[in-house]
Amino acid sequence: MTFTQELRQQADSIFEAIVNHPFVRGIAAGRLGSEQLIHYVKQDFEYLNAYIRIYGIAISKCTSREDMAAFNEQIAFILNSEVHPHQNFCSVAGVNYEQLQGYPLAPSAHHYIRHMLTVAHEGTLGEIMAVLLPCPWTYYEIGRRLLDEVTPDRTHPFYEWIHFYGDRGEAAAGKFLSRVDAWAEGATIKERERMREHFMLSCQLEYMFWDMAYKQEEWPVPFQSLVDAG
Repeated sequence: MTFTQELRQQADSIFEAIVNHPFVRGIAAGRLGSEQLIHYVKQDFEYLNAYIRIYGIAISKCTSREDMAAFNEQIAFILNSEVHPHQNFCSVAGVNYEQLQGYPLAPSAHHYIRHMLTVAHEGTLGEIMAVLLPCPWTYYEIGRRLLDEVTPDRTHPFYEWIHFYGDRGEAAAGKFLSRVDAWAEGATIKERERMREHFMLSCQLEYMFWDMAYKQEEWPVPFQSLVDAG
């Protein structure tokens, strides 16, 4: 069993919980509230901005151009391609994508981003790949499962979203999986355990991200704006 196969086995209950989360079930059924979709896009826009910055930190730790190119390719994917599923949600919610950019992080998104950034700054390249892996991997599994379950046609409100991750997610997830396995082969036992811990926490935070969007999570005490403070 490869290292990532071990990780997937250990995280199986979390993967299943994510696929069965009410927000993901809402994508499958084509029924989600506009405010839920809006909250998701606001938070995911900032999350992906952080993801790009973490790729940049990873590049600074690379020793080969092959690794540099791989991370650079993923940055381009986010900037040029991963806007499409956001656009699908915005279209269904009846808002412009540009309207949903630059908002404060909700608690769960804040926690998730800080978790990844801490690993990026303090960990090895293998640890960075492990902490990032649950995002592309869970989205690919969601996309494939929904394609098989729903077999959506173009009348489905989230046809574009489901096909984007179901059809294109394998490439992103597959590259991560192979690189994590390759790194784990040469890692010490302690480093592998740190990689496992980072991965498992990111899986939990993936679930929390969906829950945050579904419940439209906000901070318990609203922030006072500078205008109000003045």
